[in-house]
Amino acid sequence: MAENGAPRGASPEALLTTRGNATFPQLLQRHAVARPDAAALREKEYGIWQTVTWAELRDEVALLAGGLAAHGFRRGENLTLIGENRPRMYAGMLATQVLGGIPVPLYQDAVAAEMVYVFQNAEVAFAIVEDQEQVDKLLEVRESAPQIAHIYYDDPRGLRGYDDPVLTSYEALLELGRAHLAANPGFFEAEIAKGAPDDVAAMFYTSGTTGNPKGVLHGHRNLITMASVASELEHLTPDEDVLAYLPIAWIGQNIFSYAQWLATGFTVNCPESAETVGHDMREIGPTYYFAPPRVLEAMLTQVTIRMEDAAAIKRWMFEYFMGVARKVGERLLQHEAGVSLLDRIKYRLGDLMVYGPLRNALGMSRVRVAYTAGEAIGPDLFVFYRSLGINLKQLYGSTETAVFVCIQPDGQVKADTVGPAVSGVEVRTAENGEVLIRSPGLLLEYYKNPQATAEVKDADGWYHTGDAGFLDRDGHLKIIDRAKDVGKIAGEHLFAPKYIENKLKFFPYIKEAVALGDGRARAMAMINIDFEACGNYAERRNLPYAGYVDLAGREEIVALVKECVEKVNADLAQDEMMAASQIHRFLVLHKELDADDGELTRTRKVRRGFIAEKYQILIDALYGDKKSQFIETQVRFEDGRTGTVSADLKIEESKVFASGAAVKAA
Repeated sequence: MAENGAPRGASPEALLTTRGNATFPQLLQRHAVARPDAAALREKEYGIWQTVTWAELRDEVALLAGGLAAHGFRRGENLTLIGENRPRMYAGMLATQVLGGIPVPLYQDAVAAEMVYVFQNAEVAFAIVEDQEQVDKLLEVRESAPQIAHIYYDDPRGLRGYDDPVLTSYEALLELGRAHLAANPGFFEAEIAKGAPDDVAAMFYTSGTTGNPKGVLHGHRNLITMASVASELEHLTPDEDVLAYLPIAWIGQNIFSYAQWLATGFTVNCPESAETVGHDMREIGPTYYFAPPRVLEAMLTQVTIRMEDAAAIKRWMFEYFMGVARKVGERLLQHEAGVSLLDRIKYRLGDLMVYGPLRNALGMSRVRVAYTAGEAIGPDLFVFYRSLGINLKQLYGSTETAVFVCIQPDGQVKADTVGPAVSGVEVRTAENGEVLIRSPGLLLEYYKNPQATAEVKDADGWYHTGDAGFLDRDGHLKIIDRAKDVGKIAGEHLFAPKYIENKLKFFPYIKEAVALGDGRARAMAMINIDFEACGNYAERRNLPYAGYVDLAGREEIVALVKECVEKVNADLAQDEMMAASQIHRFLVLHKELDADDGELTRTRKVRRGFIAEKYQILIDALYGDKKSQFIETQVRFEDGRTGTVSADLKIEESKVFASGAAVKAA
């Protein structure tokens, strides 16, 4: 028998059936028996990578489960986990599932007020948290959610003077579990055996762009099945290395470094801190990698800054060979015929002198397959990475669909689609263009919200995504935007704000953008600068500035942003569908859009309705042909304090171009 319980040499279909008929703790047990000394997890601590084997992980999960049971945690209860990616968080999720409980991971950067709703809605009494910061939040949350009875903390630093009876250290919980297991032989194995594939495995709260977040319930079967389908498609093996650096509350991180980890048995590596992710990635050299567009945008910004600071010969070499890469890199990655011998030689030289060193600097030298998802990625950004020889692919999915709906297969990668549906998944579009999905990975239901469940899952099992898109002639899905955000501009032309925003964010000097135009005659934009990239630009030109507000308001920076906007307009002009969406006027915001201020979700999606209301005075100024507008805005600082920032924002006119047809005619 193979390690997963299926006969050796079994077909992929048989393998998936076997895995789909297991729970996550049962998969853990199989790995621990078949591969006890193989690395399950690694954690960077004090500069040294520490390895946790599958056998060691199983033993720790057993102690945790025993400790939770001793404190009264029972089947069907919810347990919250809050912290960075750490092996102990993974162990906590598994221990909760061993007992038939439901882990509810939350974003570690959420403020206490945001957590109150989840604790009240899910009636959470147990929580495993990372450190003092999270303990302080939960002690504050208890004022509104008094049912919280047990808070287990991993890092004891700063907690010596705390004497609240709800607090228990992680180490003390392990000792409690040791005593419980000694008094109840066979308890751990019996609890694992009780688990069924159709039990609820986890609850993930949506980002709540239009109201309170909803708890999405997923079962072991649908998470494991979809994780296995994707693993088989990409031929993943236990030899893969994955870097787990994104929030555990996001299902994208969970499906890659938890569901696929247990389904496939590869090694998950946890970085030392958020600040060391880049360095740790270069040390690990992941073979299987996932990054949302915002991470790829940040990487590109760093590359741009480094090249601006490089010597003239290096800048010339970079620009020349990137031109070669843009011309033939994608074609070579797709193994297309017709690339000339001269271009192949040039690309090979570029690989030795530019692309290879750049992949190494990004930590992507060993990447065999990389995904981006979470939101739409700009085609320019996507092509940049693929032209370097990085097998970056798009996929499509959501919290409610267990992520894997469409994946771009090797050799069929297009910059403007997310690929065809994966095995077992059906995709179609409704008459209004909304994308509908039927899949074994669909949510079981929204927690305590049957009305919301009925609104998104119809009687025939189709999930209504809320996304607008269409299937091309090859069966690849193309997402235009959120259906509610797609509108009309100038009375008849398509307006897709996310598409425009992604084009703007390709430029390293622009971090975030909000495009406006639905129901209007012209498109406008509000733009956030990238403080690091623009700061570097200013310093190299000896332009003084006193902070973000000062830098964002400098004429030189506004002119730099204007240049980027006009390049986007020139590009939009070549697309007949989008030519009417060229940006006529824009302003540079005086502050960064921030999740703490309610302007973004925790996954950095723009909350358009909130922004439209909060910045109505700026929108009126843009469309009122004003030259400037004073604004004062309340902000929340990291320590919870509030304050205000104000500025007189200049409104700039940007050049627009004739449509592609007119340009060609000229």
